[in-house]
Amino acid sequence: MALRACGLIIYRRLQAGSPSSKVSDNIEYLLLQTSYGTHHWTPPKGHVDPGEDDLQTALRETQEEAGLNSSQFTLIEGFKKELQYTVSSKPKTVIYWLAEMNDCNTEIKLSDEHQAFRWLKLEEACKCAEYKEMQAALRAVHQFLCSKA
Repeated sequence: MALRACGLIIYRRLQAGSPSSKVSDNIEYLLLQTSYGTHHWTPPKGHVDPGEDDLQTALRETQEEAGLNSSQFTLIEGFKKELQYTVSSKPKTVIYWLAEMNDCNTEIKLSDEHQAFRWLKLEEACKCAEYKEMQAALRAVHQFLCSKA
């Protein structure tokens, strides 16, 4: 049976430094570093529980892993990304929605599943993310956000 997980790619907009600064320079993405395995970096996500729909899973996992409840961010309409890859010889599907922090200074409260978090600009986030599927998802988000600016 295929594994299924859901999560949120969360971003914040920093205050524009000057009128000439580009929108893309003011966006940072939240990545969490796992406290297990290879200590990889990922947005908050997790497995779907029985009776739970995909978006409920993404919201619950974000609350559990980053301490963020749905009043602290805004889901962005029009973006949903499905990643498919193999983990331990099993197919895995991960669905991500996009969310913007309402206050860029909101505290992140990690669960014991993660040992660190970072707010990173696109290129730094892609370096930390390592996996090509996640890098492609971050780039797709960035392109989506910049096209709406």
